[in-house]
Amino acid sequence: MADTVDLGSTARAWGFESLRAHQRETMKIFGEELFAKDSQGRLISRIGTLFLKSGTLVTKRGVHAMQRVMWIAELNRLRAEKGMESLTRKEEEEEIAFSVDLIFNDDVVLVRPDPSRMDLAFAADAELQKIVSKRRIRFLNTHSSKVRNALMARGENWRMARAPISQDDIKNLISSSRVALSGEPLYYYNSVTGTRYITVEGASRILSLPPEAFRAHILEAQGMLSRRNRIGHPELDIFPVTTPVDIKLMFKNIRVDRLSDTELRRAFSAVDAAWRETVPAQLRDESVENFEWRNEMCRTLTRTANDCGADEDELVQGISPEFYRQIEWLPGVRIDGGEAVFDPLWDEAASDPEAAAVCDMRAKSILFDFTRFYGDVEYVNIGRIARSLARQPIEGSRRGSVYIVQYRSRRDGEDKVRIIRFQKWGTAEHLDEGKDLLASINEADEYTDYIVDRRLMCMQLGMNLPERLVVGRITEKYTGCSKAYSGVTVRTCYFARAYVPGVASDKIPPAKFRNPAYALAFARLMGAAAAVDLAVGRRSTETKENLFDKNCEVVQIGRDSLPERLVVTDHGGSFVNYLHSFEESVAPYANVVLRRRTFVSDFEAFSEAFVSAFEESLRSTRDKYRMQRRAYDRLFASRPYDEAGSGAYRWKKTLERLDASDPAAVAGRLRKAIKEGLGC
Repeated sequence: MADTVDLGSTARAWGFESLRAHQRETMKIFGEELFAKDSQGRLISRIGTLFLKSGTLVTKRGVHAMQRVMWIAELNRLRAEKGMESLTRKEEEEEIAFSVDLIFNDDVVLVRPDPSRMDLAFAADAELQKIVSKRRIRFLNTHSSKVRNALMARGENWRMARAPISQDDIKNLISSSRVALSGEPLYYYNSVTGTRYITVEGASRILSLPPEAFRAHILEAQGMLSRRNRIGHPELDIFPVTTPVDIKLMFKNIRVDRLSDTELRRAFSAVDAAWRETVPAQLRDESVENFEWRNEMCRTLTRTANDCGADEDELVQGISPEFYRQIEWLPGVRIDGGEAVFDPLWDEAASDPEAAAVCDMRAKSILFDFTRFYGDVEYVNIGRIARSLARQPIEGSRRGSVYIVQYRSRRDGEDKVRIIRFQKWGTAEHLDEGKDLLASINEADEYTDYIVDRRLMCMQLGMNLPERLVVGRITEKYTGCSKAYSGVTVRTCYFARAYVPGVASDKIPPAKFRNPAYALAFARLMGAAAAVDLAVGRRSTETKENLFDKNCEVVQIGRDSLPERLVVTDHGGSFVNYLHSFEESVAPYANVVLRRRTFVSDFEAFSEAFVSAFEESLRSTRDKYRMQRRAYDRLFASRPYDEAGSGAYRWKKTLERLDASDPAAVAGRLRKAIKEGLGC
């Protein structure tokens, strides 16, 4: 079912009162049917123009201007057949004014909107949905904030977001795109446009070649910079694509045939130096381990001629680079006249497997909750994060589904972002273990309490967690292993928190650590946080592997561009390791500095800053407990106490261990682990 669009109100807003009168229940096509192909399987027409006033789609071959001329001529012919006069100049102008350009791919219609007339684009969208599924209609010009904001306000991020791609696939894409022509593999190849890209590192490789090869590669690159391929794209371009055109001109203007080897090397070195100055700092480390460079290169290599994709940083302001191409946006909801209007694609999901694949019922339940609980919401967009964002995901870790929600409040007009994670052990999971329904419900509820109790425990010991955590529940049909309860309605719990801006510690580009002030500030923040992490015994439930510095520690930057604050986004795994001594457990934290030893200029100062902050933080945590011993000891007195591992018991053992600790001795063991890691 197509969206209902009030063409009358939008027309009046733009001064066109007559548009509503020309709405049609069906659409006429002047030319070939949509997606019609010739005997070789090629589209007969890749261009279309939709005339809203007459409800006609023109698909005859030609450019858009020609289609407008053809349609006016056809209208006049039809009028002549009926004995009517030709359209007046004003009527022709009005017919053309209410038209929208379209481009056809093999199975997708691309609407090319005028950003200042999104009302017409949406009217065209509604007309097209009469003959093609909404999921096959996308929008061009998503580089325009007006286009993005208009779609966003309709809960339709999914119609412009780029398709997700795994972190490993991004790395493989970049590695496999490395190509050579007659010599060294200096270029990265976009297989869609046919354009090769050369980077500063590629230029450095040219500089390192012997004279004959050096000259040959410059001539090769110069020739390609001046040519376009058979589909009209440059044979060679410079990466990043934002590089000033002056650099390209400097490269092209080197008179290779008139310069000696020494002069040529000097001239090219001047281009190389000028080029390096223009490259943004975050792109200077040309490595797939550098998130900024990796994302920008992936964006460049997947660029298409009719690009209708928007990136995560365009859809969600201030989002971390680690989210690039990791969100699968799903159909959302908008509020129209105070009423919640779910995307009509949900109606298709019941009968269409393709639509069902992007209509996640958990997502719809979350949308429903937002419209129930947030009375001033204007729209809600929701996306699914299917893969772990950790640089090295924990093997065997059983994680619940993770979603990202973007919504706008009418009260302040600001976009807000929430991260939603489903409880990994719920009623359904316990039913899968063979337990009965009542036991499964009780255990799931107890686990929910345990999760929020652990959050309080972590905060009590000084862990800097997001300020608020909201617990929500949805209902869904059980479809698991237990046949006895198949189809039973069960409740599933989720936790929602605000998105924390910043960069996860394990995703910070290595180049940042070359600044001594940055490295030391980072080391102090991480050292202090590591001590708290040790105190709460945070480990993987499944593997008992240390979780610190593996995606959940988000570093925020101050006005001086140095690390200022660290927020732990997920306290999962806390109080798993609550029986072993700190001395037994501290060694893995040495990896925080060891894995960065090649990036810092003064490793000794870097590691000492980390250990000193660690010792100070552990001592402060212990002393705070000793000063408020009764408050800490009695905090969970009302909770069930079970030496088999209840939350209250773990809390007691954690405090006993903390009270008995010697921060200096634990810090000494950490220093020893760092030295051992260095092979000392």
